[in-house]
Amino acid sequence: MKKKIAILGSTGSIGKTLINFLKSNKNNISILLLSTNKNFKEIIIQAKFFNVKNLIITDKKIYDYVKNKKKFSRFKIYNNFNSFNKIFYRKIDYVMSSISGLDGLIPTLKIIKFTKTIAIANKESIICGWGIINKELIKNKTSFIPVDSEHYSIWYALKNINKKLIDKIFITASGGPFNKTKISDLKFVKKSQALKHPNWRMGKKITIDSSTMINKLFEIIEAKNIFNISYNKISIIIHPESYIHCIIKFKNGLIKIVAHDTTMLIPISNSINFLNESYVKSDEVKISKLNNLTFEKLDENKFKIQKILDLIPENHSLFETILVSANDTLVNLYLNEKIGFTDIKKELINFLSLSEFSKFKRKVPSKISQIIELSKYVSLKLQKKYV
Repeated sequence: MKKKIAILGSTGSIGKTLINFLKSNKNNISILLLSTNKNFKEIIIQAKFFNVKNLIITDKKIYDYVKNKKKFSRFKIYNNFNSFNKIFYRKIDYVMSSISGLDGLIPTLKIIKFTKTIAIANKESIICGWGIINKELIKNKTSFIPVDSEHYSIWYALKNINKKLIDKIFITASGGPFNKTKISDLKFVKKSQALKHPNWRMGKKITIDSSTMINKLFEIIEAKNIFNISYNKISIIIHPESYIHCIIKFKNGLIKIVAHDTTMLIPISNSINFLNESYVKSDEVKISKLNNLTFEKLDENKFKIQKILDLIPENHSLFETILVSANDTLVNLYLNEKIGFTDIKKELINFLSLSEFSKFKRKVPSKISQIIELSKYVSLKLQKKYV
């Protein structure tokens, strides 16, 4: 019997990687739903190839355009995520949630009850709304798989392991384009340089987060939430080759290391573990490659990750929404050349240190609306400063 799946954000980088992988498994799966924001041309191509009947296009103008075209009448097209109960009559086998930003939080939460397994590639959902999401996972007995290469590797390494045995988790980081750049030279960084990652090809926002190393701060928070361990048991280690994705040291003296080629195809494809043909071609393990792997300590003076982490409470709170939203806004300001590269981190630290936000360290989000409203407030407050 074909496995029934859905992909939220099928036209983004994660979604397209999954779509391309599934092409060789077309006879084993049935895609019930694809979603996009604006890229209707891509989603129509995907839908035709896999014979998908249900599409969600969230941009209202694009939705109206596609909905009124007779040539698209073969598809059931919706404009929002309130249509899940019209699409799914029973639990499907798998959902990939890869809508970027906080826009992915509501659909991720809504679709949990309609699937046996959900793979989440959305950092913001896990950082800002993990408490709410985890309750929904437990309530609906839905399995969860993280898709970030680091968190998938940790998840894979910790299968059937008592978490009390964990001594330390090391999340690896390439160091980005400025790992060897002097601190004094960072203020002269051009946007084109910040957007040139040495190992990965990603969207602009995540590439800037990688260049500031904020993405690794986010990954620490994700790991703390997903695996329910304290911040003091998670560290970042610089590994320029991006071949090792996690190192876990246990209290019994053993160390687990998970390695794979520098491609998101591996965690993405392996998150669909029910496909018999879900094998990925990868490079041979070469002695010369293993002999040239390098590791370094994180330069805290340059990247100030610990300084920001010290501002974040140990327990999950609304303060993480302030962190994510402030960083998103600052990165956008940088991409629009309103601020300089070093201003991103400087302004972020100053903003998080404002006394008006300290109360949110004690507030646990209970509703998605709290997260969305706070995010909008933070974004507007920062933007006004640079108008």
